[in-house]
Amino acid sequence: MLSIQEMEALIDKLDQSSIDEFSYEANGAKIKLKKHHSVVQTVTNEAVHIPQTPQIKEQVAPSIEKPSQSEQATVQEEKPVVESKDYDFEVVSPMVGTFYSSPSPDKPAFVQVGDQVSENTVICIVEAMKLFNEIEADVKGTVTEVLVENGELVEYGQPLFRIKTV
Repeated sequence: MLSIQEMEALIDKLDQSSIDEFSYEANGAKIKLKKHHSVVQTVTNEAVHIPQTPQIKEQVAPSIEKPSQSEQATVQEEKPVVESKDYDFEVVSPMVGTFYSSPSPDKPAFVQVGDQVSENTVICIVEAMKLFNEIEADVKGTVTEVLVENGELVEYGQPLFRIKTV
């Protein structure tokens, strides 16, 4: 079994690395470390505003021209307004890869809209470099939306599922 100091060192190394999940098993003891990169959004009846990170602003800002006042008025009128809140948690992809909704082509999907999930429920697989990574729900609730299709390429941080938590 690992000592407390060794576990703390593992946690520090995981925090500093690009690895999102780490499992270790020896002599009947099992340790699973997992980074949580999921996005939790609260949506109201007002227009949705998603702030940009400073890094994105720096990359995008030079190519954006300031619109005229009439264009600004048009842009403001076109903002979507969310009518209802049907989810309060999004499961996002922890890596770039291929999304699979079932364990194999001849098996049913792990979850569908309306299914109840718990924190440890496997809801999909993301394949990256021939490694099949099981993605868990991380929350208890009901799947309200599946945002990607089977076999679709997904990006790091891309929303995969929306869940209404219990």
